[in-house]
Amino acid sequence: MTYRNKLICLLSLTAVLALLYTGSFFFNNEKSNTRSASYRWLEPKHTEGIDRIVIRTEDTSFLDYDGHADERTVELVKKNSFWFVLHNGMEYPARRMRIEDFIDIFTRRSNWSVRAVSASSHERLGLDGTGSRVTVYGGNAVLLDLLFGSTDNTGREINIRRFAQNEVRSGENRVLAYVTGHINIWYNLRFFPESSDGTMDLDSLQRLTVYSDGELQYFSLRNREWIITGVIAEKPDQSIIENYLRIVLASEGDNFADPALLGETNFNHSRLVFEFGNGQIITVHFSEPDETGRSLAYVSGKEYVYSVPSWTLSRIFRKASSFERQN
Repeated sequence: MTYRNKLICLLSLTAVLALLYTGSFFFNNEKSNTRSASYRWLEPKHTEGIDRIVIRTEDTSFLDYDGHADERTVELVKKNSFWFVLHNGMEYPARRMRIEDFIDIFTRRSNWSVRAVSASSHERLGLDGTGSRVTVYGGNAVLLDLLFGSTDNTGREINIRRFAQNEVRSGENRVLAYVTGHINIWYNLRFFPESSDGTMDLDSLQRLTVYSDGELQYFSLRNREWIITGVIAEKPDQSIIENYLRIVLASEGDNFADPALLGETNFNHSRLVFEFGNGQIITVHFSEPDETGRSLAYVSGKEYVYSVPSWTLSRIFRKASSFERQN
């Protein structure tokens, strides 16, 4: 091989090696960026230890019973495996699944890209401490402390950083629905919430008495069939009755009202009396509907007052004819 051919071969080999080196640098850089974007804020192993979450926000959607601006703080606490919302000195039952979904946002590895690394970017990204903040506790320790800033130009991503740290990451903004939502998104507003140990279901119900407009309806379980008495229902349909009973057992308000109304309001307008197989009897009392059709309700043995919209009342209090077979 001539000197010229050797030189061409060497130069070609050098060019190939240079291309391979450049390519490896590019792909390694891409791989590094991917690893940097794939991120979780809290290790899953800490999930079981979480017993308190404090959400502070400047959002004015937090309202008290009279429609005035609330303190803009939501405090969620876990006691004996059940979650509660602390508000106005009361402990209200909380939606366990909603809280678990909220925690999952921070413990699931997702695309949280590094947006900035210096403190000089915080004000520009809305992270100078004036926005929302979520603090997660386990025992007496702070497990997670996050500040929430502005969203990007598309509104699809939000900027977040750890308290007392400079690095800013951005990711899907669905967390905002939890952080800035009204306090009642956390409430479990069912008359029989999960904290009833799962005993309030159709299989355990033996009898339901419905009193409304001076009329009494009795739904009694006899030989595995539901019998309606007190009113006349021609050819009652078992599937319709069972569906109705499930609806009533799962009924809920759309907010909690001031507990002081318990001693100020007449709750004798209508009622539901549930008799369960274990001998337990629970009564739900309703006030007279207001001009919008909304009523207040309370459950015997509890100190909560529920605000119940008209459409819920229409599903609970029905005419006997609605339980009849349609053909």
